[in-house]
Amino acid sequence: MEILKLTSLLSAALTIVYGFLVFTFIKGWSKLPYFIFNNKAPKTKVSIIVAARDEELNIAKTIDDLIAQKYPRALTEIIIIDDHSTDRTAEIVLSYQATNVRLIKLNEDRALNSYKKKAIQTAIGTCTGDLIITTDADCRMGENWLTTVVALYEEKDFKMISSPVAYFQERTLFERLQSLEFLYLIGLGASTIGNKSPSTCNGANLAYEKNIFYEVGGFQGIDDLASGDDELLLHKIAAKYPDKIGFLKNRDAIVYTHAKENLSSFIQQRKRWASKSTRYKNKAIIVLGVFVWVFNISILANFVTGLFFEGYLAITFYQLLVKMILESLFLWNVTGFAKRRSLLVLIPVLNVLHILYIIYIGIAGNSGKYNWKGRMVR
Repeated sequence: MEILKLTSLLSAALTIVYGFLVFTFIKGWSKLPYFIFNNKAPKTKVSIIVAARDEELNIAKTIDDLIAQKYPRALTEIIIIDDHSTDRTAEIVLSYQATNVRLIKLNEDRALNSYKKKAIQTAIGTCTGDLIITTDADCRMGENWLTTVVALYEEKDFKMISSPVAYFQERTLFERLQSLEFLYLIGLGASTIGNKSPSTCNGANLAYEKNIFYEVGGFQGIDDLASGDDELLLHKIAAKYPDKIGFLKNRDAIVYTHAKENLSSFIQQRKRWASKSTRYKNKAIIVLGVFVWVFNISILANFVTGLFFEGYLAITFYQLLVKMILESLFLWNVTGFAKRRSLLVLIPVLNVLHILYIIYIGIAGNSGKYNWKGRMVR
């Protein structure tokens, strides 16, 4: 009985702290106003950089969207870096030469662990824009995307701008679950920016000043890690300019991509994302991640114990209930922004699966290698 009472108190404490944490996410998101801009003529020269590897099925659609942007062509530079593709990616990019789309072929004869960082760094070294904007070779965006990003940059003078990314065209329940979970991650990153403690962003929709990239040393010090061209660079810039990081809350700024088709590719992606945490300089972010992992461990441990001892299942139920209610409140705002509130019906399922996912990825993402674009990296 004493053990049950102690477990109840510990679980309650963890749940209360987690609840406080989610409330800070809600507060951070609410601090970010919906960005409405005037129609002043832009003056910023922009370089859009896309690293591509074996993207022959997607790259043409992405380039078409980039060309269709309602932004002055004289102020726009589009650079595609072909990262040793084995398909027709480079050939397709070359067919757009008449539209001033530039192809750079990455030509590394020695093995690297971070080809993507090398690709982006190579492009930045040759680009002419003052503002770098990165996206991925399988992304889609509306015609006002670039105008909206630059409008926030020129109005607020941010050094780095994180903009929203969302999944679309889901075909299965698994992809819809990913879409809801991904919106949680995007909202989480936005909320930390709103709270002036930036933690995460996504390289599929990221903008930063070219001179700031060089000022913080670019990818130096993080170039031995395959992932991290977005978050780890964010941390470097935020360390020097903590008040100059912005999140663009505007639907025209959303970049769309696809969820993973199967569990194997999903796990590989999330292992890659989690691997960046080993290099976080801000220890508060690491502590936060460890706490969330421990909280989820406590829920699973209480459930397993409850299969054998009376009382523990009740603790599990209350932890899940609080977790579900608080996360629903947060996601109500985020999904409303993305116009995807219909996904909220999946919260009960996602809440349970997310516990197992967090526990597994917390271990797997910080140990061993993973597959990325046909390469085994770490």
